[in-house]
Amino acid sequence: MDTTDTTRGSAENSSDQRLKVYIWDMDETLILLKSLLNRTYAEAFNGLKDVQKGVEIGNVWENHILQVCDDYFFYEQIENCNTPFLDALSQHDDGRDLSNYDFHQDGFSGLQDDSSKRKLAYRHRVIAQKYKKGLHRIFDQEMRKFWDDLFDVTDSYTDRWLSSARSCLEQCSGGNEDLTPGTTSADGIHDSITNFQHINVLVTSGSLIPSLVKCLLFRLDDMITYENVYSSWDVGKLQCFSMIKERFSGPNVQFCVIGDGWEECEAAQAMRWPFVKINVEPGGSHRFPGLSLRTLNHYFSIVYGNAVAKEDD
Repeated sequence: MDTTDTTRGSAENSSDQRLKVYIWDMDETLILLKSLLNRTYAEAFNGLKDVQKGVEIGNVWENHILQVCDDYFFYEQIENCNTPFLDALSQHDDGRDLSNYDFHQDGFSGLQDDSSKRKLAYRHRVIAQKYKKGLHRIFDQEMRKFWDDLFDVTDSYTDRWLSSARSCLEQCSGGNEDLTPGTTSADGIHDSITNFQHINVLVTSGSLIPSLVKCLLFRLDDMITYENVYSSWDVGKLQCFSMIKERFSGPNVQFCVIGDGWEECEAAQAMRWPFVKINVEPGGSHRFPGLSLRTLNHYFSIVYGNAVAKEDD
C-alpha cells in the first residue's frame, strides 16, 4: 500500500491533530441486502412490510451487483484472487501504460508467480481508476436510470435506510474542520482539540471486488475511498483492524467500530475500541434512520473520555 497518500499522511506525525476513524461494516449496516433476501428485515415488521417485495428487490440487487462485477471489474477473471485491500499487490505493478493492454489475452489464470501478481495488480489499478471516476461515467443513460430507480425503490421500501446511512457517513466525513479551544461543533459535541479529522473506513466480510462495487452502487464511494475498503474474507476482521491501527498509528487517534455481527464485535473488544451494534429491527436507535454522529461520539467518549486516545502498548 502506498504510504504517501494524503489520507495516511495527514494521520501521521502530527502531535496536535485529533483523528477519529469510523470503521463500518457493510451488509446489514450501511446497506440492506442479506436481510431482504432471507426475509428477516420484512418479517420484523409483523406484517406491515410486503415480504415478497423485499425478496424481489434483494434478488434484483444481487443480479445487478454480479453483472457490474463481471462486465466492468474483471470479476470472472479474478474471483478466486481475493486480497484484503486493492493496493495489496501494488509493489508488483511496474507502471506500464494500460491504455492498449488486452486483459483478455494476457494469459492471466490465477496467482501462481510474480508475473501473475503483476497482471492482477494491473487489474486492480484499473479498478481503482474506475472507482474514483464513479459509475455515472461508466453506465449509459438506460443503465443509470435502472440504477437510480432501483436505489429509490429500495430506499422507500426500507424507510430511507440507504439515504440515512449516507447522511450519517456525510456527517462523519464533515468532521474535517478546525475548532478553536472551547468551541462546540455543529452536532453539539464540545471539543477542545484543534485541527481534527474524521475518516470513514469499511471492513466487510465479503470479497473485495463485489464490496467495492456495492460501495459504488449504493452511493457510498464519495465518503469511502477505495483505499479505505478492506475485505476480511481471507484474513478475518481482527487482522484487518490491526492493519488499520498500524496505518493510522499515532497518539491522537481514536477508533470506533459500527456493525451488526459478532466477529466485528469481538475484534473491536480485542482492540479495546468502542463498538456500536446495528439492529435492523424497527424501534431501535442503532439503525437507520436514527444513528447519528452524536450517538457515535457518545461511544467515543465512553472509551476514550475527554482526553485524546493514548496508543496501546
